[in-house]
This record gives sequence, C-alpha cells and structure tokens, in this order.
Amino acid sequence: MDFLLRISRAIDAATTAVGRSVAWLILVVSVVAVAHAVLSKLLGAGASSNAWVETQWLMFSAVFLLAAPWTLSSNEHIRIDIVNQRLSRRARDWIDIAGTVLFLMPVAFVLLWTSLPFALTSLAQREGSSNAGGLPQWPLKMLIPLAFALLLVQAVSELIKKVASLRGIPAPDVSATDVRSKSPHDI
Repeated sequence: MDFLLRISRAIDAATTAVGRSVAWLILVVSVVAVAHAVLSKLLGAGASSNAWVETQWLMFSAVFLLAAPWTLSSNEHIRIDIVNQRLSRRARDWIDIAGTVLFLMPVAFVLLWTSLPFALTSLAQREGSSNAGGLPQWPLKMLIPLAFALLLVQAVSELIKKVASLRGIPAPDVSATDVRSKSPHDI
C-alpha cells in the first residue's frame, strides 16, 4: 500500500501543479478582455478581431478542463455536504469509491476515448477557426482528451486514498493541496 500511496502523492502533485498553473490564465483572460474592450473603444471596430474573443474562450476552456483534476484532488468538487457531513468517515469513503468506480471513471474513460479521434483529426488537418481572423482550433480540441486523461489518473489516486483510509492507513493530506489552507503567497 505504501507504493500505491507514493503513486497517489505523485499524481496529486502533478495535477496540483497543472491546476495551479492554468488557474493563472484567469488573470490573463481578464487582461485580454480589458485590452480588447479598450482597444475596440479607442480604435473602433477595426481593432476588434475574432482572435481576441477566441483567445479568451480558449484560455477559459483550458482552465475549466485542466483544473478539474486539481479540484478533485483538493476535495473541492461538488457534493451534497449537508448529507455527507452526517455520515461516518467509512460511509463517505465507500460512497466516494462507488461514485468514482461507477460514474467518474467510466465517464472520464468514454470522454477520453471518444474525444481522442476527434482531437487527432483536428490536429492532422491543422483545423482553424470558421470565423475570419480566428485562431487554430486543434489546440483546444487536444485539451479535451488530455483533460480527461488527467481526470482519469486523478480518479485512480482518489481510489488509492479511499482504500487506504478504509484499511486505516493515513492517506496523503488533502489540506496540503487545499488552496484555502495556504496563504496567498504559497499559491
């Protein structure tokens, strides 16, 4: 079990690094949105380009897709806390295991499996935007299978931690990757 917990810690560290990195894109998206608005106002419609808008949704999509595994590892995903809090640690672990095995992993696998050919075709064709002055579309489409692969790997890490918890073995501390437990300078 120690070996599996080391693997789990490595997975958690990787998804945390990816999540924290892409989270900074929210700031970049804001700067791009403001710059686009200011330039459009100052220079008129000639300064407006589909590339500005597509840059914003590409970066936001990257944050949404690539931060999901970090959210899971930080235990910040959506759950019904009012019910969850009333259950024993053991019951919560079993519910998490069942949810991971029956729902999360199959959905992540199907989305990975079905998005991969879609993304590879887009890459092979060097697919571009259908909008004039737009950006290439293949980088965004490549993020989809990457994100679901990371989510699937993070699901394995969560399973390892829950099984360890059921066996009475302390699993990696979730608070170590929890944003709220860190000072702003640590993030």
